[in-house]
Amino acid sequence: MKISVLIFFGVAFLISCNNQRVQKKSAPDKKNVIISIQPFDDLPASYANAVYTSLKEIYSSIELKKPIPFPNAALNINRTRYRADSLIRMLSNHTADGYLTIGLTTKDISTTKGAVLDWGIMGLGFCPGKACIASTFRLHKEQRLSELFKVAIHELGHTQGLKHCIVKTCFMRDAEGKNQTNEEKEFCLDCKKVLVAAGWKLK
Repeated sequence: MKISVLIFFGVAFLISCNNQRVQKKSAPDKKNVIISIQPFDDLPASYANAVYTSLKEIYSSIELKKPIPFPNAALNINRTRYRADSLIRMLSNHTADGYLTIGLTTKDISTTKGAVLDWGIMGLGFCPGKACIASTFRLHKEQRLSELFKVAIHELGHTQGLKHCIVKTCFMRDAEGKNQTNEEKEFCLDCKKVLVAAGWKLK
């Protein structure tokens, strides 16, 4: 009788463990964010392809879309530069849930910074947001492809709620009005944690 009781509890224990393992294995995984690269038609195809290739090295879910006409309506009131915020709003309106859009252009873009209404920038991303923009206009000609990728990944980070980082080698470093992308190497550990929590599956 005692042996039968022991066998019964032993079998019950094994079934319980197996059920726990099955439940743990079948737990739903967080949905992966898809990054959509949207070049405007002023951008050489080689630039968009280079950003796509570089992003693929650190992130798996990337798509490269066909170029679209550049919206000249985004020209600022002085007709000197294009408003980055207007471009972002346009891209956001065409970005589905679960996606992030990075627009790429060669145009001179700007935003308002403090008392400066027309502050020239390399890129802009709302924090948080669904879209961002990066431009080649202020990049060094000999390093333009690698710098464009770094500006793009920086602005994508802003869309996920990342603010500027004090780590000099982090992609989220503040440009402080300069082009310091040559010192940026990767996301720092703290920034990576935020992105992973947001659904990114970094390699």
